[in-house]
Amino acid sequence: MSPGRPVRRRAAGSRPPSDGPAVIYGRNPVHEALRARRRPVHRVWATPGAAKEPWLAGVSVHVVDGEEVARRAGSDAHQGLVAEAGPYPYADAAQLLRAPRPLLVALDEVQDPQNVGAIARSAECAGATGLVLPRHRSAEVTPAVCKASAGAVEHLPVATVRNLADFLSEAKQAGLWVYGADAAGVPYDRPDYGDAGTVLVMGAEGRGLRPRVRSSCDALVALPLRGRMESLNVSAAAAVLLYAISPAHP
Repeated sequence: MSPGRPVRRRAAGSRPPSDGPAVIYGRNPVHEALRARRRPVHRVWATPGAAKEPWLAGVSVHVVDGEEVARRAGSDAHQGLVAEAGPYPYADAAQLLRAPRPLLVALDEVQDPQNVGAIARSAECAGATGLVLPRHRSAEVTPAVCKASAGAVEHLPVATVRNLADFLSEAKQAGLWVYGADAAGVPYDRPDYGDAGTVLVMGAEGRGLRPRVRSSCDALVALPLRGRMESLNVSAAAAVLLYAISPAHP
């Protein structure tokens, strides 16, 4: 495949930053928030053991017990660290489309925070340009998503759009190729992903891509299943497909 679309861009609806502070918990998420500096980290609470992390040198840390950290985190999966930060800085979807040869991942109503976080981590590691989520019936960048991403969302731009099918149409008008993951698709290594921008669309567990989203894709691609299981977890499938596509986006 080679790009040959008329280029016409229009604004894509993105979620503005929410008001009020946000919670980040877990060692990697707090570390990456401090390292990325995309949003301010106002306060950090840590257990005595976690407070000894070398990357906390120079950071004002309130040393408290584990119960206090868990209370502030709202979770027992805090690993001894919790921070109060600024609201998550959502990206603008139209700007993601304007990046040179973008590699974007779009999730079609994936609601499990663990899957969204894991996909964000794989996308960031594979060098993706951004992650796009529907504004409704989809997980947002919550503290649980931050934790599941190991802090990758602090580096990977994440945008939300009002209508995913409309966004995919805008992506095609901007010259990008759209590939949906679907069991009925062609083998994932058959398409020539070329040097144009790419959007990889992943559907929700069990339901897959919705009909209008599926019809908005240029092609559907599938991973071979050589064992006895009927499907891969969506985050595992996304990781494999991202690394198959990413060599075309150095």
